[in-house]
Amino acid sequence: MGVRPSSIGRLTKQNSLPQEQLFDTHAESSLDFEIVRQASLQKYTRPFLILDTAIVREKARRFRAAMPRVRPHYAVKANPERRVLKALLQEGCSFEIASTAELDLLLSLGVKPAEVFYSNPVKSRQAITYAAAKGVEWFVIDSVDELRRVHEIKADAKTYLRLATPNIGSDWPLSGKFGAGAGDTREIIQTSAKIGADLAGVTFHAGSQCRNPENWRVGIEKARTTFDAMAKAGLEPRMLDIGGGFPVRHVKPIPSIEVIGEVVNEALKAFPPEVQVVAEPGRYLVSDAGYFVCRVLGTATRAGKRWMHWDAGLFGGVIETTEGLKYKVRTDRSGPDIPWHVAGPTCDSVDVILRDEPLPSDLQEGDFVYLRNAGAYTTAYASEFNGFPLPEVRIFESKR
Repeated sequence: MGVRPSSIGRLTKQNSLPQEQLFDTHAESSLDFEIVRQASLQKYTRPFLILDTAIVREKARRFRAAMPRVRPHYAVKANPERRVLKALLQEGCSFEIASTAELDLLLSLGVKPAEVFYSNPVKSRQAITYAAAKGVEWFVIDSVDELRRVHEIKADAKTYLRLATPNIGSDWPLSGKFGAGAGDTREIIQTSAKIGADLAGVTFHAGSQCRNPENWRVGIEKARTTFDAMAKAGLEPRMLDIGGGFPVRHVKPIPSIEVIGEVVNEALKAFPPEVQVVAEPGRYLVSDAGYFVCRVLGTATRAGKRWMHWDAGLFGGVIETTEGLKYKVRTDRSGPDIPWHVAGPTCDSVDVILRDEPLPSDLQEGDFVYLRNAGAYTTAYASEFNGFPLPEVRIFESKR
């Protein structure tokens, strides 16, 4: 392939940018709130997600413009709604999956299996066999065990190694469960060369909702070093996957995709043009396009604390609050804010969404609650636990 020697020496840490340059100053890419309010008044029977695919398309184009060399492979798990996937397919995106069910969904839309990346680092033999039979070629690994499992089932599989990299500055570090450390990486490279496995690429994840662009620089540098070690072992590395983690607006300032792109584009100069570069954005492409709408079931005072119960909770689409995600909550009330404990409708004691959250004091039974930028990981996480229905999904495409 002609992989050139490492250019790490040229990848010096970028100077810190002034805050007004680091954080995103673009106009908000968010669904028109009046559309959301009107939708809530039309035959409300259960919580729902309303999502505008025009915004999804807009975000896909902005991502490509910021990093022209990087092809987005949308992380299906973020929102597997067919109409969302179809819009992204039309925008030239490919896809990343974690299960055969996600694969089947993509195949039903006409997605080419050879362009699908199977990025779950631990897959059953049955799942690998099924995906291989359907035409999937790219399989992630982060251990010798997974490498051998994939190779035994599909000897010509293109595998890519997930590295453990720093997740500093991300709201949800993801480096604990997956990712090969230095010693494991050496063993995986050596084993690949020994058994004739096609270890063809490297990937990493900067951490979910990553607000530190330097994580991508560090990850790409580690990938460059790994490429060199792979080539030295006689392998042919030719694909770099810079993962996901690209942030969206909630209540914390975030770096713009353009600022992240500057870091990524500079770091990618260490790789020759024939190296394929992809990314796995999920939340970034769909979160801003949606509002999650639910309703107040009732309120109560217990031990001097004001409680509010919604008809959607941790099991009904709002589970990410347990990881610290803070949605911008809107209501139709204008009373002075007081601290509320907010719970879902189930009888499970863990179903508490927020504690001491400042919300209008005059909120009451029947009021609507609107969670902004909630197009990702809401309906995808929802279940029918305790007999409560799944949220409805309403998709439309505006003219923007």
